[in-house]
Amino acid sequence: MHASSIANIFRNPARLALFLPILLTAAERPVPPPGVAVPAETQSRFEAGLAEMRTVLAAAAKRRGVTQLDLADVRIFHEAVRYALQYNEFLRPEELATGQRLLDAGLARARQLREGLKPWAEQTGLVVRGYVSKIDGSVQPYGLVVPPTWSPTAPGRWRLDAWFHGRNERLTELNFLDDRMKNEGQFTPPDTIVLHLYGRYCNANKFAGEIDLFEALDAVKQHYRIDPDRISVRGFSMGGAAAWHIAAHYAGLWASAAPGAGFAETAEFLQVFQKETVQPTWWEKKLWHMYDATDYAENFFNLPLVAYSGEKDRQIQAAKVMERELAKAGMTMRHVIGPGTEHRYHPDSKIIIDSALNSIVARGRNAVPKELKFVTYTLRYNRLKWLRVDSLARHWEKGRVDASISDDREIRIQTANVTGLSLLFAPGECPLNPMGGATVVVDGQPVAVPGPQTDASWRTRLRKTGGKWTAAGAPQSGLHKSHGLQGPVDDAFLSRFIIVKPGAKSRSAAVETWVHAEMDRAIAEWRRHFRGEAIVKMDSEITPEDARSSNLILWGDPDSNAYLAGIAARLPVSWSGGNLTIGRSKPVSASGHAAILIYPNPAAPNRYVVLNSGFTFREYDYLNNARQISKLPDWAIVDLAVQPDSRWPGRIADAGFFGEHWEWLQP
Repeated sequence: MHASSIANIFRNPARLALFLPILLTAAERPVPPPGVAVPAETQSRFEAGLAEMRTVLAAAAKRRGVTQLDLADVRIFHEAVRYALQYNEFLRPEELATGQRLLDAGLARARQLREGLKPWAEQTGLVVRGYVSKIDGSVQPYGLVVPPTWSPTAPGRWRLDAWFHGRNERLTELNFLDDRMKNEGQFTPPDTIVLHLYGRYCNANKFAGEIDLFEALDAVKQHYRIDPDRISVRGFSMGGAAAWHIAAHYAGLWASAAPGAGFAETAEFLQVFQKETVQPTWWEKKLWHMYDATDYAENFFNLPLVAYSGEKDRQIQAAKVMERELAKAGMTMRHVIGPGTEHRYHPDSKIIIDSALNSIVARGRNAVPKELKFVTYTLRYNRLKWLRVDSLARHWEKGRVDASISDDREIRIQTANVTGLSLLFAPGECPLNPMGGATVVVDGQPVAVPGPQTDASWRTRLRKTGGKWTAAGAPQSGLHKSHGLQGPVDDAFLSRFIIVKPGAKSRSAAVETWVHAEMDRAIAEWRRHFRGEAIVKMDSEITPEDARSSNLILWGDPDSNAYLAGIAARLPVSWSGGNLTIGRSKPVSASGHAAILIYPNPAAPNRYVVLNSGFTFREYDYLNNARQISKLPDWAIVDLAVQPDSRWPGRIADAGFFGEHWEWLQP
C-alpha cells in the first residue's frame, strides 16, 4: 500500500468512522497528539522540497558505489518531513521551522551524494544516519556521538554504548533528528561511539523497537569498526526499562548494562506508579513472562550490571524489584542512588557510574566463560554466549540451564523444562582438547560427542527424548516451536510481514465490517506506533516468494481471502456447517465470530501466517509502556456482538496456546 493510501484512512471520514469509536471510547489522550495546521504556502514549499530531494536521490542511486545505507542516510530527512506533513504530525507551530531545517539538511546531503561525496561519514561529534528495516522496508533513523579521536583511518576497534531514550509522546522522527543534531546526551565516555536509538518511537524498545537495536547496530558496524566485546546498553526512564529488558534477555551480547529508573516488570510497577491493580486474563499472566525482566534476573550472573535510581524517584521501584530477584539468586546488585534526587541523574552519581563502566568495559566481554546460568520462558530468547536452547518442554514456564566447562574434555549441564540445546563455539573459542572426543554430562547422563575441530571451533546438538539425552546430528524435524517460530501473535511483527487484504466479501456482514475496520486500524496503528508503513497486498497478489520471505497477515475468512482459502485445510481452524472452531474449541457461530491465530505457514513452514490481527496491545496500553505487552496468545475467538474498544478487538470468547509441536492444548 502506498503511503497516500494509509494517510487516506485518516482523511476519509467514512473509513475513519469504522475504527474511530475505538479511540473515542477510551478516556485517554491520543498518542502521538494531533498536529497543528500547516499553512498552504508552507505545505507547498515542503512538497516541492520533498519532490526535489526524491529527484536528486534518484540520480544519486544510479551512481556506482552508492549503497542503500548511503541513501538511507539521506532518506531519514525526507521521511521525517513527509511523515509530519502527510500524517498531521507537526505537533507544535515551531516544528514547521524544524521541518524546513531538516529539509534543507536532507537536500544538502542528497546533492553531495549525487556527486559521490559523503562528508557525514567522516564526521565526528553529532551525526545522524539511517538504515532500511527488514521488517517493513521503512527507513529508520539513529543518532551517533562520534568521539574526536575517531577517524576512518584510526587503528583498532571502538567501544560503543547503546543509549535508549526516555518516554516522549512527541518524539516523531522530526523531533528525534532535530534533538540528535543538537544534544550529546547524558553520557559521552572518552574514545566511545554512543549510539542513540530511535527504537521506533515510544515502546521501551519492545517488539519492533527491540529489533531496531540490532538493525541499527548492524548498520553502525558497516560504517565503523566496533569492538563486539565492548558494547554496553544504557538508558534512563523508559530507556532504563529498555536497558533492563535488553540486558536481561540478551545478557550474552554486552560488556555491561547500566539501566536508570524505568520499569522492570508490569504488575508491581503499575501498582506503585499508577495505583493500578492489574487483573490479567490467564493467558496475559503467562505472557508477562515474555518481557518481565524480573523473571530473567539470573541471566545477570553473566553480565556486569550497574543500576541507578534517584533517591526520591518513584521509579526506584524497578531497581528494587530487580535487586530482590537478584538476591534470590544469591547476587548483590550494584545500585547507585542519587541522594535527594527525583527523576534525573545526580551529577556525582554520573561520575560513579561512568567510572564503574569504564573499568568493566576496559576488560571487555568474556565471550567464553567457563560457567553459564541461563533462564528463559520462550524460544524468542534462547541464546547465551556458547549456549543455545533449541526446544522447551513447555513454553511460558521457566526453562533453566546451568552449564560449566569442567575440564578440557567435559562440559556439565543441568536443565529444567528444556528438551533440546546446542553448544556453539566459533573458531578459536573452544577450550576443549582437540584430540579425541568429548563428553557432555546432561542432568547426570553422560553423552559422548565428537571433539572440537582443529580451528578450535565446536558445534554439538543434544536432544531429550523419553527422558534420555542423546547427541542429535541434525536439527529437529517436523512441525515444532523453534526460535522465531514460537508465537504468540505479536511475534509475527518482529520480522518482515505483509498484510494481505481479502479480495472478496465474507458471507457474514458482521464479519465483513469487523475485518475491514480492524485491518484498517492495524495498518494505521502500525505507522503511528511503530513508525513504518506496512507492506500491503491483495490476496491475489501474493507470490510463493512472498510466502518464503514474509509472515503473511491474512484478513478475512476462506470465503473472502483467496490465499487463506488455499491453506485453510492445513490450519487448525475450521469454518464448517456455519460454525467456527479452532482446534478442539467449542464451536461458535461463524457469522458472529472471528478467528485470530498465529501458525507456521503450511506453504512456507519457516514463516508464520496470522489471521485477523495486528500487534495486540491497544489504545489504553499506549499510555504506559509497562502495559505494552502481548495481549493475545497463539489463538483467540472474538465475539463480534461486543464492539472493539481501547483494550480488546471484541469480547474474547476463547483463547489459548498451541503446544511445542503446534498441537492443540486445552486452555
